[in-house]
Amino acid sequence: MPLADSHAHLDMYSSDDLPQVLARAYAAGVHTILAIGIGDGPHQMHCALEIAEAQTSPELPAIYASAGIHPQEAANFTPENLAKLATLAADPRCIAIGEIGLDYYHVENPTPEIQHAAFIAQLNIAATTRKPILIHCRTSELATPQAKAKFGAADAWDDLLSLLVEHWQPHALPGIMHCFSGTVENARRSLDLGFYLSFAGNLTYPAAKSIREAAIFAPADRILVETDAPFLAPIPFRGQRNEPALVAHTAAALATLRGISADQLSAQTTANFHALFPSTLFN
Repeated sequence: MPLADSHAHLDMYSSDDLPQVLARAYAAGVHTILAIGIGDGPHQMHCALEIAEAQTSPELPAIYASAGIHPQEAANFTPENLAKLATLAADPRCIAIGEIGLDYYHVENPTPEIQHAAFIAQLNIAATTRKPILIHCRTSELATPQAKAKFGAADAWDDLLSLLVEHWQPHALPGIMHCFSGTVENARRSLDLGFYLSFAGNLTYPAAKSIREAAIFAPADRILVETDAPFLAPIPFRGQRNEPALVAHTAAALATLRGISADQLSAQTTANFHALFPSTLFN
């Protein structure tokens, strides 16, 4: 059964390398990819959409795009960059806003207040364009001492979910918790808000006990798989450059956890992707 990679940074591959990356993905059964449009900052958030619109071969994966300002770039949520995001979001092949959210992990990241303001501004654009959102959430729990000192007792998950209740839930729109790395309780609260949980290669890492617990807990109609390529290659490729073809390994691990076959998992997650993004069925 074909797979959908719900999160890959295709613009991080060189123009010479990308055709081979896509060919390997299709050969591995990955027929749909959501290319993430954050780049190295808002000045590059159009790049994923350009890749999606340039891919017309029926022998390669269908590519769709998102656009957004990553929380690490939250200080750059200027009126000009928000206007650029709104323009990109209006394109039919841009099917989501993101990845957006909160990141209290790196000491050089903007303060929570700035991150919150950038997040809310982008939620408003997503609500106006009726596009699902792709959430990045990383707390300071495992951060450096400097980051812990900067962000203090603030918890990115608690802040994120509170902001979503206030600023997103009233719109009754869905979204994806990208590279879900929270607890079962984080999963429950996310599911209650209408989100899908997308699992990446870190699901396969030995220390990822809470992620695997959440992967078992989540209902079948709310799970997705992703690579977050070129990051987080699954075992047995951990430490190597990731690419969409390897989502099959994460899917197999998720299938084993849930006690179903790899084909069943592929069919379910692909159906979930198209339920969340119905326009992808007709392009």
